[in-house]
Amino acid sequence: MFKVFTDLASWLTYSILGLSPESKFGSAVHFFIEDVSKIFVLLVVMIYVIALLRASLNVEKVRDYLAGKHRGIGYLMGSSFGAITPFCSCSSIPVFLGFTSAGIPVGITMAFLITSPLINEVAILLLMSLLGWKFTLLYVAVGMCVGMLGGLFLDAIKAERWLQSFAKDALRRGQEQLATDGVNHSEALPTLSMKARHAFAKEEAFEIFGRVWKWVIIGVGLGALLHGFVPDGWIQAHLGNGQWWSVPAAVLLGIPLYSNATGIIPIMESLITHGLPVGTTMAFCMSTVAASFPEFILLKQVMQWRLLGILFCVLLVVFTCVGWVFNAFQSFLL
Repeated sequence: MFKVFTDLASWLTYSILGLSPESKFGSAVHFFIEDVSKIFVLLVVMIYVIALLRASLNVEKVRDYLAGKHRGIGYLMGSSFGAITPFCSCSSIPVFLGFTSAGIPVGITMAFLITSPLINEVAILLLMSLLGWKFTLLYVAVGMCVGMLGGLFLDAIKAERWLQSFAKDALRRGQEQLATDGVNHSEALPTLSMKARHAFAKEEAFEIFGRVWKWVIIGVGLGALLHGFVPDGWIQAHLGNGQWWSVPAAVLLGIPLYSNATGIIPIMESLITHGLPVGTTMAFCMSTVAASFPEFILLKQVMQWRLLGILFCVLLVVFTCVGWVFNAFQSFLL
């Protein structure tokens, strides 16, 4: 299926540019052209198709549905909604406030907020094409479990105490309204015509592609450098061969960095190819996507420092544990 992209990369790199297949630079350029062309085509096609299916999604109805569910089901639904929506940290915050205003418990909202940057349809698509279905299913399962466990813990410690005052007031008003009126009943969106669905999907494809293409370039570029210039086994030899300390070190290394799931996946591929254990790679990438300083600066809009610190520590511990578990079972994953 993807041979056409390999052939295109070979033609451009070795025939048009005249680079040697044996050179490090030629290998890096070939990797870059093949992955960028493949990812760009898949992005446009799959975002359009998925947007067609999501054209009638009413966020208000989803919000109301979550408000009326049992807490345990709410964690699962919040995490699932985070997984199927293409929100990054900055666009997740308005949805966070909408959920809070509806009186949805903070833990369910946080299950959404944690899962959303880790998993989306673009990330799933890229993982399938680069690392296979087994790794993709495990990544999705782990990402959703991280969101649900994080939400459960934050509810258990009554994290709503440490929201910013305006968010805390919005949550209180929403819960009071639920107590008196029951679940809010937002008006359902009318059924869209196929022409309207097409227009929505086209706009969605252009909007999401415009937001993520630069991360694809950055991610694939870094992956190409690793692929072309880092000798096989160097990363494994210098960054740990599954030693316990390599996982927390990778988590800490990812904190100052920032990428989204789309940009980090080509880097995951290169790191695993060059011998970094899968758990260590996963811990590093999840830290970069969901526990980076830029994301927490954005979250400061709705959370006090104490809650940010607690969330930060929870994510670091969870990502480290995930890395250890995946390293222990690496032989079954790849």
